[in-house]
Amino acid sequence: MAIYITSDCINCGACEPECPNTAIYEAGAEWELAGSKHSDSTSPGGFGGNFFSGEFYFIVPDKCTECKGFHDEPQCAAVCPVDCCLPDPNNVESEEQLLLKKDYLDSIDTIRLRS
Repeated sequence: MAIYITSDCINCGACEPECPNTAIYEAGAEWELAGSKHSDSTSPGGFGGNFFSGEFYFIVPDKCTECKGFHDEPQCAAVCPVDCCLPDPNNVESEEQLLLKKDYLDSIDTIRLRS
């Protein structure tokens, strides 16, 4: 399952640089997936929900792999001083699905680097 950031977030920003998939964004920030920019919770990969926040940091579920393939645990949760990075019950995925998502995100990055 993806991780989400609760409204307890204090906007410290500790989580953002730790994310290997650049899935974490500052409150209200425009986010990008596969070269497509978004400024709301429109999720091109099919995940719904209200992940976009104009008040605190947010995680794009289409980009979150819980750090599978990179680390043993989600790094955002490991560094969060207020423990507001939690498993998202609205975006449940198996480890296999998370690793497939990681591979997909890696392939997108590879294609963009070649362009």
